Amino acid sequence: MQIREAERASLVCLGIRRHVGPGTMAYMPSYLAPPVSVVIPVRNEERYLEESVVGVINQGYPGLLEIILAIAPSTDRTAEIAHHLAAQDDRIRVIDNPDGTTPKALNLAVAVSQYDIIVRVDAHGELGPEYIATAVELLERTGAANVGGIMDAQGYTPFEQAVAVAYTSKLGLGSSAFHQGNAPEGPAETVFLGVFRKADLEAVGGFCPEFDRAQDWELNYRLRQSGREVWFSPNLRVTYRPRSTAKALAKQFFRTGQWRREVMRRHRDSVSLRYLAAPIAVAGITAGTALGLVGAVQAAKGKTLKRWPLIGWAAPLGYANIVGVGSAVMKRDMDPGVRARLPLVLAIMHMSWGAGFIVGLGDRSHN
Repeated sequence: MQIREAERASLVCLGIRRHVGPGTMAYMPSYLAPPVSVVIPVRNEERYLEESVVGVINQGYPGLLEIILAIAPSTDRTAEIAHHLAAQDDRIRVIDNPDGTTPKALNLAVAVSQYDIIVRVDAHGELGPEYIATAVELLERTGAANVGGIMDAQGYTPFEQAVAVAYTSKLGLGSSAFHQGNAPEGPAETVFLGVFRKADLEAVGGFCPEFDRAQDWELNYRLRQSGREVWFSPNLRVTYRPRSTAKALAKQFFRTGQWRREVMRRHRDSVSLRYLAAPIAVAGITAGTALGLVGAVQAAKGKTLKRWPLIGWAAPLGYANIVGVGSAVMKRDMDPGVRARLPLVLAIMHMSWGAGFIVGLGDRSHN
């Protein structure tokens, strides 16, 4: 579409730029931009909440916009900050999420939303430039029920930066398109966060309230099973702030492993070998270490060593070698302090996720 410069300048003042095809740009007048509801589940996010909300406002989306903060019981100043933000801008609303879980927060926010397009935002993340405008255009152009893009992990401290590298590395979590962003635009199994049509969300029952983790994947599975489409675009980018301590990272990945097993238990056709790699590694390393310790005890008692206890050490030592060498030769620009922390970060991710998968939810899951 060709637009003369004078016309283009006036449209820029009134509207937003949007992609309508490869190498083509057009402008949507503000009165044509559909209204959107941004929903943000929040718990213990005093460090990032204001930055996340300001990022939404600074999108400059020309259509009507509301931001709904669903606040779970928190132990920091999250609620205070949320109410302060709402007092400063009447587009921001605060609702309570007494149960505290993410899917219930999302369902509560969607239920009170005014508009037909739902933009999910994480208080731990920041939207990329023109994220909302681009997502709205994609919904219109593709007819998809959900569109999403790249989870761009970025950290401040060396530990957080190592976590960010692990997220986007094939040695870590980078096998999914939304971690690496190396896939072309098109239908996808799942996407990070997402921008939805409210009618499609309601048609499949919204987010499953039983899934404290993996609720995005589980929802996208049901959307696809219903015949609807989930759409990935590398033009959609969200900056994600990783966990800042080893304990927090381990807890996050242990819980994620538990819920991934629950997804596979309920949806048997979602089973994938890549999801079994971490639990297999944990089982092998645990068994190998146990055998190795048996050999060490025998040696301490002066008994003749048998071959099989010694072979047991191959599993933990082999894993340590893979993680260590893989971190050392990884073709990424990173500070020495970040690279030095990478093997630890990878081990925490793999072992916590795998252990969580093996342990599962037990009696806490529901049929």
